[in-house]
Amino acid sequence: MMKCFERLVMRHIKTQLPPALDPMQFAYRPNRSTDDAISTTLHLALTHLDNKDSYVRMLFKDFSSAFNTIIPQHLIEKLSLLGLNTSLCNWILDFLTERPQSVRIGNSITTTLSTGAPQGCVLSPLLFTLLTHDCAPMHSSNHIIKFADDTTVVGLISKNDESAYREEGQRLTAWCGANNLSLNVDKTKEMVVDFRRAQSDHSPLIIDGSSVEIVKSTKFLGVHLADNLTWSLNTSSFTKKAQQRLYFLRKLRKAHLPPPILTMFYRGTIESIVSSCITAWFGNCTISDRKTLQRIVRTAEKIIRVSLPSIMDIYTTHCIRKAHSIVDDHTHTSPSYHQENGSEAFGLPHQDCVFSRKPSGS
Repeated sequence: MMKCFERLVMRHIKTQLPPALDPMQFAYRPNRSTDDAISTTLHLALTHLDNKDSYVRMLFKDFSSAFNTIIPQHLIEKLSLLGLNTSLCNWILDFLTERPQSVRIGNSITTTLSTGAPQGCVLSPLLFTLLTHDCAPMHSSNHIIKFADDTTVVGLISKNDESAYREEGQRLTAWCGANNLSLNVDKTKEMVVDFRRAQSDHSPLIIDGSSVEIVKSTKFLGVHLADNLTWSLNTSSFTKKAQQRLYFLRKLRKAHLPPPILTMFYRGTIESIVSSCITAWFGNCTISDRKTLQRIVRTAEKIIRVSLPSIMDIYTTHCIRKAHSIVDDHTHTSPSYHQENGSEAFGLPHQDCVFSRKPSGS
């Protein structure tokens, strides 16, 4: 019952928020998803890499217990500035403060909490996004991509001048301190995308006196992103997960379940894996990667004994659906890849669009 009421409150909060609030926050907004966050990140990087003597640094920030560190009074101040009425702000303040919590270590100990948002609470992620809405870049060469508490800083570097990027890192550290957020430097990772022939060593970013680890690949909003912007690692990961679920599909087939049930299981547990954020990465997959994914589909077809959409058909369907959502939403941050008077707006995207753009020389 409480979660149902929280959903009503969340819907009411959204109606009072400015429509252009935090355009780089892709969580809990209509027509926004992890696909959009990944595609926007890649578009920013690849567009910049077309310039001479340029490279990109990406900082994947990890907060320590982000929801648990929210200070309700500080949050309410920001909500008031956003235009939420006093009654709603007071309700949220009352909801977040004086919450009883029992911890049993030997004898039962009961305490009250007045910091943080409850774990598993429907409102907690939205409240966190509102707390961080003013976390914006200071320099035009930097971009901050957010999906709830997943935050990525994209630094567009030209002519080896990293001063703006490093200054941004220090400013964000100070911003986190002012908002009672703690960066977990050990889990915070950095990736450098540099396709220049004459590359120099990249010194790590320093946060609170500790060096941030520079990695060759990292998991970004559910996909595996590599510093060479290829997708073989991502394909391998998705294929492994899908193959594990094919085992259960075979078991269900041996149990003589009808094809409609098997197809439903396939779409919910296997196709959903290989199509995860597919508009952001499939366009740049190699032929070998595509064949690997298609083998998953063919294997499922043999088990179920029905025809299933090919991996290319799945990609096309997702692209068209994404195109419609972007065209119908004038506030969408994704670059327009359609022509105003062209029917191809609802077909497969162009070669230089956000879905299939490649770096120069690839």
